[in-house]
Amino acid sequence: MITHMRIDERLIHGQVASVWTNFLGCSRIIVANDEAPKSEMQIAALKLACPTGVKLSILGVAKAAANILAGKYDGDKVFLITRNVPDCKRLADAGVPLPGVNVGNLAHHEGLQKIKKSVSLSQEDIELIRQMIAMGIRVTAQMIPDESDASIETFLK
Repeated sequence: MITHMRIDERLIHGQVASVWTNFLGCSRIIVANDEAPKSEMQIAALKLACPTGVKLSILGVAKAAANILAGKYDGDKVFLITRNVPDCKRLADAGVPLPGVNVGNLAHHEGLQKIKKSVSLSQEDIELIRQMIAMGIRVTAQMIPDESDASIETFLK
């Protein structure tokens, strides 16, 4: 059911809409983030960015987890996206069966550790990632499918 799990602060954008969705052959994108469903502007932007023919669900994290665990999307090939590491960890803690986690784009801000060009993490993010790895979830840092899918641990110092 869940084909790919990505953390990307941009949610749906060109790379996700064209490259990843086509590469994975997804029939549904689920955006799991507590702020997105509360913003009419964000909802409109996500609908515009979603590829034609791909279903879109914009849900809070708890609702996304409940719907997934209830089997609501069992007939779909789902591309699951969160805006940040804590949202992803909440899905994992809720028991959502993640096929792995791809940290795609988290911009650099003061106080964050830049682990590669497109990924900067807080100490909390790093700890949550390590907890997911300890749960047996494979975590990578991969912008596009052609890039190496090496474990994120190779970038953490």
